[in-house]
Amino acid sequence: MDGVELVRSVGRLRTLGARPGLRAVRWAWRRRRTDAVARAGRGPELARVPGSVVGAQPSPGGGVVRFARSELRIVVAVGGAVFWGWDGAGPEPSYGLAAPVPEPDPRAGLEPDTDGGWRVVSQRVTVVVSRLGAVEVRTPGGVVLRRDLPPRWWEPEGGGPGRWSVRTEVAADARFFGLGGRSAGPRLRDGAYRLWNTDPGGSFGPGDDPLSVTMPVQLVVADAGTHLVFHDSTWDGLVTLREGREGDGSGHDRPGTVELRMAGGPLRCWVVVGTPARVLARWSRLTGPAAVPPSWALGPQHARWGFGDQEEVWRVVAGYRERGLPLSAVHLDIDHLDERRVFTVDRARFPDLPGLAARSRAAGVRLVSIVDPAVRAGRGDAVYDAGRRIGAFVRDGRGREVRGEVWPGACAYPDFTDPVVRRWWGELYAERLGLGFSGVWHDMNEPVAFAPFGEATLPRSARHVLEGRGGDHREAHNVYGLAMARAGYEGLRRLRPGERPFLFSRSGWVGLQRYGGTWSGDVASSWAGLRASLALVLGLGLCGVPYSGPDVGGFDGVPSPELYLRWFQLGAYLPLFRTHSALGAGRREPWEFGPMVLEHAGAALVERERLRPYLVTLAHLARLTGAPYVRPLWWDAPGDRELRDCEDAFLLGDALLVAPVLEPGVARRTVRLPRGRWYDTVSGRAYDGPGRVLLEAPVSRIPVLARAGSVVPVRGADGGIELEVWAPVPGRKGGGLVVPDPGDGWERAEVERYAVRWAAGRVVVRRVRGDGAVRPDRPVRVRGGRGQR
Repeated sequence: MDGVELVRSVGRLRTLGARPGLRAVRWAWRRRRTDAVARAGRGPELARVPGSVVGAQPSPGGGVVRFARSELRIVVAVGGAVFWGWDGAGPEPSYGLAAPVPEPDPRAGLEPDTDGGWRVVSQRVTVVVSRLGAVEVRTPGGVVLRRDLPPRWWEPEGGGPGRWSVRTEVAADARFFGLGGRSAGPRLRDGAYRLWNTDPGGSFGPGDDPLSVTMPVQLVVADAGTHLVFHDSTWDGLVTLREGREGDGSGHDRPGTVELRMAGGPLRCWVVVGTPARVLARWSRLTGPAAVPPSWALGPQHARWGFGDQEEVWRVVAGYRERGLPLSAVHLDIDHLDERRVFTVDRARFPDLPGLAARSRAAGVRLVSIVDPAVRAGRGDAVYDAGRRIGAFVRDGRGREVRGEVWPGACAYPDFTDPVVRRWWGELYAERLGLGFSGVWHDMNEPVAFAPFGEATLPRSARHVLEGRGGDHREAHNVYGLAMARAGYEGLRRLRPGERPFLFSRSGWVGLQRYGGTWSGDVASSWAGLRASLALVLGLGLCGVPYSGPDVGGFDGVPSPELYLRWFQLGAYLPLFRTHSALGAGRREPWEFGPMVLEHAGAALVERERLRPYLVTLAHLARLTGAPYVRPLWWDAPGDRELRDCEDAFLLGDALLVAPVLEPGVARRTVRLPRGRWYDTVSGRAYDGPGRVLLEAPVSRIPVLARAGSVVPVRGADGGIELEVWAPVPGRKGGGLVVPDPGDGWERAEVERYAVRWAAGRVVVRRVRGDGAVRPDRPVRVRGGRGQR
């Protein structure tokens, strides 16, 4: 354990207190002994490679290639996604994929290749398998996007799951993104990235790794094209990245490399190729569309660990109202629970929680409750007793409940990989809804068991149901939070079938977007933490989780007024906009930082509310198309190398470019513009890209630019939707999509399409229907050009 881990462990034990801290020490020793016994007697591991090809069996979409010591199944699916699995591994069962798995493309088939290997040729992609087991993915024009070298396995002599590794080569100019929520990035530099969901045990900043949401999903962007790869194994793993180096043009490039080492599980993967938009669209079809949050969850939200009592919560709600500041929700942390036990209420400090919820809702503010997975293990606890009766909790190899020290004390852990347990747990949310809560946030679900040394989670030998297959925590750990999110989401849908659930989770895995979103966790209150916030949101969006955001202001400390304001200004343009802080870390209300911060933070809140119709549109489009709300600048131009390396600005949808201030004392900042004309949304000044521009960034605002020709739905003076249209470049056309808010139920979202062009010296806006183009029936305001029609 290094010095940083030691400090975090000591701090956590102090927070727990003497007796719980001593129990955590004992727990850590027991877990170490348990896992040591489980590892004993496995014997030496034997290395294996596929060997030479010996034959093949074609089938629709691909076929099976047989080698001396392995076999490879390869399928090109309808839509162009490629699957391959070694040694009999198929696409299912999978926690990441959404049913049904796409059908094989009947037009693609396995055929011999020139060097003794085999290939599958389809309309969108070609896959070539060498005679020794290397797998290449090529564009239809024959350009190699990735080349997986023959894999290696290490299998214990006594049987059981073995570990494996595969090394991949990509283009010398390729850049790496994804792997879940990473504090360094969004572009992932050379280094090792672990695939093991982990509570950092305190605050984190850039370079701290791993965090709570890790995913074996990489997005690789190069001049030749973009592709996404998903290695579908939930086990512990390590991804080592090394960017390539281009030579002098004589062909002596050093390719980029990826080495993936997994502790077990099947060796199988999916690859999707195309433009970034097409890749994310196909990825969404594979892993499931994103849940659309209710529209109120796209407004500003406020949280704090340590509100004290219900009167303090109301004072915060009233403080926003008195100052004319928009607020959509207040989140209650573990301090509102009775002795920090899940599904309870401290009646002394919150004697009338339903009354508080009703009073707040009348003021336009919803209440959101924290829900932790750990259940205090003691007879008389209603949740524990009910779970014990149905055998809901994780057990060890001897059939005993696994216990860990968490906030309530010694706790048992529901096994969310058991469908029976998921349904039982989902019904418990009736208690939260009965108290007036409108949503939930899942915390501590990596899962966490406090420990002063070693891993702060369950023993790797702990047993799980795993949908009936059976297995241990090595396989279940990374999907624990995902399965908990599923339990909560499905329970809320059953309990309130007429409303879309609002749920976000600290931990998760591939497919988390089906049930909700996530947030940064305990990001440090520092400028480095501010920068990490943006990296996390961008990286998660490129992995298919579009709804996320940080703890605005950071979690663990007291930000300076300048840092708080710049964080607030960034958060106003991210999907989840929530302030939050730790116990004793200081307040996060805007008025606590002085009149200057209050004025400018208030302006950011007002702009957030003005853009609410745009955010609603982006939420529904994320579900329909897979495109994240927040996108890197290279989204529409992955071949622009300078944009690929830009990490301090982003696109909000198609229309807006946001350039946050991530350093102290900054009043102007440079931005690399994508191609096209961009308007400063405050001054109206036009800038033409591609190229770098210097923008004003006074303390009152951060630079936000609008794309020429775009249509942005905003909230008008009457509360309805107004179309803010940014004039296209003369001689060119523009347009945009608008999704009016269908309400917080399950009504089908209607997508409105608008076209924008110049005609007779004026900007003309028309709504495009199946029967032609008509005048919009919404107010239109043209900016950046003269006149409208």
